[in-house]
Amino acid sequence: MVWREGHDAIAATLNVWSSRDPQTVATSTMTVDKDIPDRVHGIFTPGTEGTWYFRVDAWSDPIATWRNAIEKKIAAGQDAEELANDLAHASNLYARAGLALDGAEGRSLLRAGVALDDRTASVTERVALALSDDVAEILRHNPFREMLTEGPTQQVLVERPQALFNSWYELFPRSTGGRDDNGKPMHGTFATTEKALERVAAMGFDTVYFPPIHPIGEVHRKGKNNTLTPGADDVGSPWAIQDHTATHPELGSMEDFKKLVVRAHELSLEVALDLALQASPDHPWAKSHPEFFTVLADGTIAYAENPPKKYQDIYPINFDNAPEKVYEEIYRVVMVWVDAGVSTFRVDNPHTKPTNFWAWLISKVHATHPGVIFLAEAFTRQARLYGLAKHGFSQSYTYFTWKTTKEELTEFATEHALQADFCRPNLFVNTPDILHESLQTGGRAMFAIRAVLASTLSPLWGVYSGYELYEHMPVKPGSEEYLDSEKYELRPRDFQAAVNSGDSLEGFIRHLNTIRRDNPALQQLRNLYFHEADNPNVMAYSKADATTGNIVLVVINLDPRNAQEATVTIDYNAIGRKPGESYAVHDQISGNTYEWSERNFVRLEPLRDVAHIFVLPTAPRERREALAYRHVTDYRA
Repeated sequence: MVWREGHDAIAATLNVWSSRDPQTVATSTMTVDKDIPDRVHGIFTPGTEGTWYFRVDAWSDPIATWRNAIEKKIAAGQDAEELANDLAHASNLYARAGLALDGAEGRSLLRAGVALDDRTASVTERVALALSDDVAEILRHNPFREMLTEGPTQQVLVERPQALFNSWYELFPRSTGGRDDNGKPMHGTFATTEKALERVAAMGFDTVYFPPIHPIGEVHRKGKNNTLTPGADDVGSPWAIQDHTATHPELGSMEDFKKLVVRAHELSLEVALDLALQASPDHPWAKSHPEFFTVLADGTIAYAENPPKKYQDIYPINFDNAPEKVYEEIYRVVMVWVDAGVSTFRVDNPHTKPTNFWAWLISKVHATHPGVIFLAEAFTRQARLYGLAKHGFSQSYTYFTWKTTKEELTEFATEHALQADFCRPNLFVNTPDILHESLQTGGRAMFAIRAVLASTLSPLWGVYSGYELYEHMPVKPGSEEYLDSEKYELRPRDFQAAVNSGDSLEGFIRHLNTIRRDNPALQQLRNLYFHEADNPNVMAYSKADATTGNIVLVVINLDPRNAQEATVTIDYNAIGRKPGESYAVHDQISGNTYEWSERNFVRLEPLRDVAHIFVLPTAPRERREALAYRHVTDYRA
């Protein structure tokens, strides 16, 4: 909004520049809203990734003020004598505007000023050039501004499309080694991981995420199932990092890792690496930089705790003791892996570190590598999560895993769609730390239900290895920890045997990722709209892409045990149809096509179909503009 006192015309200029070229500023005059004169708007499209800056400058437009007044006075019949002061004032304005411009455009404005001062001509002749369309066009691109007031400088982080639309798969490279002839797990290598990537790529994932691949500390090493009494063969937790700049010797060398990254790119996969800012007790930092940690009264360094959980094998970093040294050291670590080909970092517990540190680090990395993506593993309060997103994180973990009812899911998805300007939720169905009760007890249908929800509610979703095998056993009742957790031991899996026996969700996941890639509507976040379904166990929502007219409608049974029926009432505006019109819906899961109208009966049986993912006929061009405004905000209203 821009405004001033009185009735003089006011205008605004949009100034845009890039961090890569701060000396080159593009300017454009903003358009005044015809219904709300104090509102102006302008559009700019960044040409490159990185940080862009913009500033809105407000200014008084004396020529527009004069034009408005003179046209009214001439229409009222005022003569040259009555308009003498107006014409003299305008002659001065156009002369000043012309002198500020070079070339033909400047000369045109000067001629307009001379004509205004020609007392031998009629009023109509004197103002003709000044009020001409050609002169108006010159002034539109070269406005004559007075009382210029600069607004605050704002910034926008422009990221590559993969920051918004991406499918993640998490695996532990050390678990890719298979078993020996005696059935004993063998430690994987980067070479065996290369082979594992072929299956991940075949399922249609875009990013493969590795937990830490660094040397693991020996001091206070954890045993199987998080015990404090490890055996000689226990491999420990990868998050007990002994050296952030090295690779685990059993996985291979840094050159072996770089070869793995190259192979991933050949398979159209990006490698995401865990960035865990903590150290094992025998990390070099513990001796060379004890100021990086919290030293207790008895002289020992405090280990990590998340009551009732204890992590005796991990020292968290204290960012307050020596911030400059800590910041620079972590930047050095990150750049080691960026230089090795890592384009994405999944950041462990960023909400336990200072936000200003993340703003500094991400900005510094983006200054030379603007395409690097940072995912915040921030299971924390909304304000904290949103604060991290606003300070540079490309994506965020969320509480999706714990949202299971229709009411919870609707509220959750609505909230995140409304915050799409700065926070992009990555909906992981499970993680090595989180085996939700619904997956423990809901049976195989629940795995399919959660996969459909995650892959269609958000353009970002993720799967931790073993999900496709329906792994669901907790370490004990009431716990969300996996039994025989891969965090503490090797866990090789025979995925092919499961596929051969029909005991795998792999094909279904592949199909979901194909649907996502084929439908632009599923590649956006804010375009979510909920439709009415008269059964609390049945949820219906659509997504529409205004550019292509692509529309996807999801109807899902949230009950993994029982068939559910519902009448789904469709909001025609949200799907680009005329009221009363019937239309075909093609189910991407079953392959069936149905004729639908405003009210439609559905029955979903969990052992057969947990959901319909319908693709509707392309919306007509004349109705696509409305789709851009018919989204989740209408639902909340």
